[in-house]
Amino acid sequence: MFKKKLLSTLKKGFFIGFSAFFFGTGASILAPQSSASPGFFEYQWDPEPGYKRLKYYQSSSERNERSTYYFFLKGRERKEDIEKLTIAVPDYFDAKIKTKKLSLCKVKVGGYTERTRCLEKVPSLINVNDKQTIIEIFPDKPIPFNKDNYAVVMKIFNPRKRGMFQFRALSQNADEIPISTYLGTWNIDVQ
Repeated sequence: MFKKKLLSTLKKGFFIGFSAFFFGTGASILAPQSSASPGFFEYQWDPEPGYKRLKYYQSSSERNERSTYYFFLKGRERKEDIEKLTIAVPDYFDAKIKTKKLSLCKVKVGGYTERTRCLEKVPSLINVNDKQTIIEIFPDKPIPFNKDNYAVVMKIFNPRKRGMFQFRALSQNADEIPISTYLGTWNIDVQ
């Protein structure tokens, strides 16, 4: 009787241990690789008042890989016409941003069945400061306040260091006093 009880306890222990191992480590091997687009759940410990998360698409989130970023400006996220768009890049984002690899376009936001693509380029003047912390975009015609989606497209090699990088978007309209308005933040993840 003691042997049967001991054998039963060992079988249960082995089954529980094997299950924990499989679901803890083995399932991660069988799970599909994650894509570079933002997840459904994002948590910040102490979010700033007025923080607004903007959508983006990143073709690759691996370090040192070539990647195309689409920083979306959806119609519902814009409150006015945009004459100047400023993107604040964190100073620890150590990728080389080149002006000729930046563009602004009217975009079709993709999903599971369609790819994200530019519908038409918006002619604009783009400047990147020497420290690579500010990107200024001056469209020839202001980005209108309507339902159309626009995107800033950036083609770069991802940084060598992994981390989360917050790109902040500020806009200016054609008022008498040029005041920048906070549009939101794109949280880029490099693994």
